[in-house]
Amino acid sequence: MGLVSSGKTPKPLQHLLNYSRKYSLWMLQWGLACCAIEMGAALAGPRYDVMRLGVIPFPASPRQADLIVISGTVTDKMAPAIKRLYEQMPDPKYVISMGSCANCGGPYWDSYSVTKGVDQIIPVDVYVPGCPPRPEAFIQGIVLLQQRIMSEDPAERWRGATREPIVVG
Repeated sequence: MGLVSSGKTPKPLQHLLNYSRKYSLWMLQWGLACCAIEMGAALAGPRYDVMRLGVIPFPASPRQADLIVISGTVTDKMAPAIKRLYEQMPDPKYVISMGSCANCGGPYWDSYSVTKGVDQIIPVDVYVPGCPPRPEAFIQGIVLLQQRIMSEDPAERWRGATREPIVVG
């Protein structure tokens, strides 16, 4: 049994682990609709570059990703695929829900085929509201997630403990 899983992690080691996880988030992009354009602007645009924050936006598979960003309208047909990708990610894993459609169904909430928020499928750590949200809001969501990672206990996260989600804004 390791130090982290036993819950007997020394504070300097805990700080070092959290600091390294904070600045090495491998992101799995799940852009489904118009919010994906804003997410793309924050990822690859010259004005908003998330790689300076330590977020690597191009993993090869969900088995390498720490963070999944759901942006856009989640349909009932897409829900099993999202859940499967989330389950393939190694622990600890984080979720950012970006845009009104991913948060609560958005303007399509009354449709028979739209999921009323991605939190019905997987647990969400950060909500970024807006239709579509600005790249600045997405970057603020990443910064808030990094602050959460820095303050969490690795042993609690290892055991699967969840916290209240963060709402940007």
